[in-house]
Order: sequence, then C-alpha cells, then structure tokens
Amino acid sequence: MPASPVPQAKNKRPIAILIFIGGTSFLNAVGAGLIIPVMPSLITELSARDISGAAALGGYIAALYAGMQFLCGSTYGALSDRFGRRPVLLFSLFVLVIDYLIMTFTQSLWLLFVGRLIAGAASATYATAYASIADISGNRTRAKRFGMVGACIGAGFIFGPVIGGVLGEIGTRVPFYCAAILMALTLTYGLFYMPETLPNDRRRAFSFHKANPIGAVTQIVRLSRIGWFMTALVLFQFANNAYTVIWPYFTMEAFGWSSTQVGLSLAVVGFGFSGVKGGLIRFVVPKYGEATTALVGFLCATLALLGFALAQNNLTIMLLLPLSVLGALVPPALTGLMSCLVPQDYQGTMQGALSSLFGLTMVVSTLVMTQLFTAATHHEETVYFPGAPFLLAFVAMLAGLLTFWRALQRLRQQRHS
Repeated sequence: MPASPVPQAKNKRPIAILIFIGGTSFLNAVGAGLIIPVMPSLITELSARDISGAAALGGYIAALYAGMQFLCGSTYGALSDRFGRRPVLLFSLFVLVIDYLIMTFTQSLWLLFVGRLIAGAASATYATAYASIADISGNRTRAKRFGMVGACIGAGFIFGPVIGGVLGEIGTRVPFYCAAILMALTLTYGLFYMPETLPNDRRRAFSFHKANPIGAVTQIVRLSRIGWFMTALVLFQFANNAYTVIWPYFTMEAFGWSSTQVGLSLAVVGFGFSGVKGGLIRFVVPKYGEATTALVGFLCATLALLGFALAQNNLTIMLLLPLSVLGALVPPALTGLMSCLVPQDYQGTMQGALSSLFGLTMVVSTLVMTQLFTAATHHEETVYFPGAPFLLAFVAMLAGLLTFWRALQRLRQQRHS
C-alpha cells in the first residue's frame, strides 16, 4: 500500500472528500464500462477466435469480474470499519493502476483473466465510498451527497462505453492505458487531499460475519411478504443483464457494428436509464403508484427483449431502444414497493440482500447468456440465431412479470383478510 501522510481534518474539508469520492466512484464505473465495447476485439486478438467463440471466453471473464465484486464488496466495508476508509480506497486505486497497466501490455489470454479478476476485486469499493460520505454528512446533507455519488457512478457507466468504443478504434489497449492514467491522477489527489473520515474511537473490530455477503440475504428471506417481489426483481435483473453481457457480441455478429457504434448505443441506453430513474419516475409514481409503474416497466421491457431477439436490421434496433429504456421504471418502483412492506430496522438489510442477489444474478446470467450465444452462432451448427440470448431474456422477463402480478394478488388478499 502506498505510504503517505494521513490528513486528519475530517470535517473541515468536505469538498475535497466529495471530489475524491465522486471521482473514484466515477472512474470505477468508467473502468467497468470501457472494456465492454473492446472486449470482443481484444479476445479475438488474444485467442484467434471469431466473435462467436470470443463470447464464451468473454462470459467467463465478465462472470469472474462480477463474482469478485460480489465477494469483496462487503469485505471492504468491514475492513474500512476496522482500519478506516482512506487506506481501503487508496489501496484500491493503487491496485487498479497496476492492473490497468498490466492489461495494457498483456499478450496473454490467461493474464487478461487475471487482470479482470484483480480489477473486480479492487473496484468493489462502492460501499466504502458511501460510508465515507455518511461519516462527514448530517441528516440534512446525507441524501443529497449520496445522490451526488450515485450520479457519478451513473455517469461513469454512461461515458465508460463511449470512451472505450472511441479509443478502441485506435487500439484495443488504448482504453486501459487511459484508465491507468486517470486512476493514477485520482490516487495522487487522494494521497495529498483525502483525509480519513472515520475517527479511531468509532472503529470496530473486523468480523467475518459482517464480511459475509450471504448474511444479508439469509436474514431478509425470512420476511415472506416480499419474497415473491424479490424473486420478480431478480428475474428482471437476470433478463436486463443481456444488454451489458451480450449486446456487443450480438450487434457485432448480427449487424457488423464497430466498437464505436457499440459504445454509443450503450451510452444512449445509459442516458435513457438515467433519465427514467432520475426524472420520469418522479412524476409517474406519485400519479400511478409503484405497482402500476412497475407493471408498465415490465411490459415494455418484455416487448423490447422479444423485439431484439427477432430483429433483422438496424432500424428495428433503433426503434426498440426507447421501449427498452422504459424498463428502467421497474427497479426503483419495485424497490419502493418492497420498502413499504419491510420494517424500518430491516431497510438496510433489504438493500444489502438485493445487492448480494444482483451480484450473484450477474454471474449466472453472464455465463448462461454468453454460452448460449456461442452455441447459437457457431457457423458449423444447423441453427444460426444470434438473438437466442435475448429470447432467453424475454422468457425470464415474462416470468418476472407473471411473478410480480402473482405477488400483487397475494398482497391484496393478505390486506383484505
């Protein structure tokens, strides 16, 4: 871990802390997004496979990244409770700088696997970043500052694919080199201007129970009133992961898109998702309620996935993108509905459980969809169907819609009984 003096003026420099946390969160999201458009080309370069074969390897790499984030997120939070936020965040940045440099120069496929494993583990610091904000914020400013960090993460996932797509046209390694430089600049800023936000008298001993990502899920499933709603949301996430998991391979294979086109299309979707979650949801939920809003989102997402599965040209893809964006109504509406059914002292547990379930869902959906894509696009096979993963996603989304509808019926019966 890099040695540096530790500033202690915790509450006197909130702006410096907010800049560092926001920048770190933004760059972590950029790092996760920039590899998406260039991954097919990079894997084909290192493995001498076509896009169809590269998808299977890409699935393993993406699942490895998601799995490390799932395993390490709660561990970092527990470590930051024991040793402070600053060393955890700085160490994460230091490791990412080294990791991106390694991936810039690697000529080996196995080293790419190792690099993404390290990146997944090192970038799982969102919980620590939010904890730093909570340390320096009062009740009046905490939500606003959390929103700022969330906006930085959202912006990172929007700009990451764009940056990766454009730079990928120059070379498949250029995005990693640029990410290493940005991470190094953020690390340098943090070394000199990021103070420790957690005082020594508020630190707690490290606990393996707190660091266990399964614990929150085990607790929350006992609340049977939201079990079916959680199942519906997990099915939604499984299906919706098709966009980040399979979209680059699908559009390159079926329509011959470049990495720039892939990045720009993901940015459009990202902007749309942000607009729905940050803007449209504010007007729709107060007028129609969480249940109706979630139903509309499920219907739009289901139709969009079926359309992508059967699409034959670029025009169809463009026309379906707005419909797919409306699916972003589901997570905030459904989460809001569940929060009304959970006791106040279980709110944090519910969020932790959802985070853990989403991490596991990402691992499973990545492996299943990429393997299905490879099987459905292998040119020696009799059936050639690049849209097969989106058809699977359609089935999962339809199952989520039906599960959600059943959960609403059960809830109404319970309220009337």
